[in-house]
Amino acid sequence: MIINNVKLVLENEVVTGSIEVQDGVIRTVADSDSRLPEALDGNGGWLLPGLIELHTDNLDKFFTPRPKVSWPAHSAMSSHDALMVSSGITTVLDAVALGDVRDGGDRLDNLEKMINAVIDSQQRGVNRAEHRLHLRCELPHHSTLPLLQQLIEKRGVSLVSLMDHSPGQRQFVNPQKYREYFQGKYHLSDEQMDTYEREQLENAERWSQPNRHAIAELCRSRGIALASHDDATEAHADESHKLGSVIAEFPTTAEAAHASHQRGLQVMMGAPNIVRGGSHSGNVAAHELASLGVLDILSSDYYPASLLDAAFSVAACDSNAFTLPQAISLVTRNPAKALGLSDRGILAEGKRADLVLAQRHGEHVHVNHVWREGIRVF
Repeated sequence: MIINNVKLVLENEVVTGSIEVQDGVIRTVADSDSRLPEALDGNGGWLLPGLIELHTDNLDKFFTPRPKVSWPAHSAMSSHDALMVSSGITTVLDAVALGDVRDGGDRLDNLEKMINAVIDSQQRGVNRAEHRLHLRCELPHHSTLPLLQQLIEKRGVSLVSLMDHSPGQRQFVNPQKYREYFQGKYHLSDEQMDTYEREQLENAERWSQPNRHAIAELCRSRGIALASHDDATEAHADESHKLGSVIAEFPTTAEAAHASHQRGLQVMMGAPNIVRGGSHSGNVAAHELASLGVLDILSSDYYPASLLDAAFSVAACDSNAFTLPQAISLVTRNPAKALGLSDRGILAEGKRADLVLAQRHGEHVHVNHVWREGIRVF
């Protein structure tokens, strides 16, 4: 396959030319068009590496499309996969939460079903994107470590993150914000909230630190990438670094992001944060971190189409120094590097032919076509 007349977004520059793919791998990248008649016309669009998504809970929406409604696994997985590919995403880490999440049980009930759906569909070769697993570990709970020990050997586990949503921790350093969030989420009375908060503090005191260290050791021994989550202070970043974390997922302050970046962690922020112009929960804005030069990875989180939009938005913003290749690296090269996926993430000879052809229409960039390993999937 040859694609002519495209703006090739390479690792360090944009070149107008063509690309040739053979046996699922990029064979040549050229600054001129091929004269072969079978070459496809890219119509002057951007040709990018396939996007790499490290944290999406989009799968949840398809397994439980409405409260108390459970959807058949094969259909849910297929619909989720189609949405990811149509957003230009060719490598997906589907995030599933382990531990008590007190959300009516839906996530816990769906846990095994979702994990099996990801693994089974990938093994059967029916997915258009490549799907892997991101296990999100809620530390202050007795079930978290035993669940992880059962699941960590499963095929496709590529990332584990350490979460602590207990009072006074990470995202909820301010106890009042903790009360407001969970009291609203679970519709609790003041008395019920007092009981819930007390239970969570007891759980955190007993389980958080032992689980944090045991899970980190488990990941180190298996060579699985580890991520921190919602770090808020330099001390948090230092602890995460010492545990062996390679990704700082959604730091809530510029202080934590800067400290993480200094220690060599890849700072990951939500693409919706970029698209919306700030955090929905009042934390540090991703645009601010881009301006400070401490933004390394973007994740679509809850909205797949935000990934491509956010990358182009970062490139267009005057308040940071990102070029288009550097902005595209936030959703391609950098996440690949964080996971040790050296076969993808850039347009270069010998790399996997995961490709996205995108075109600007007015103010927006649209995905025209997507290829995974040289096969057109959208």
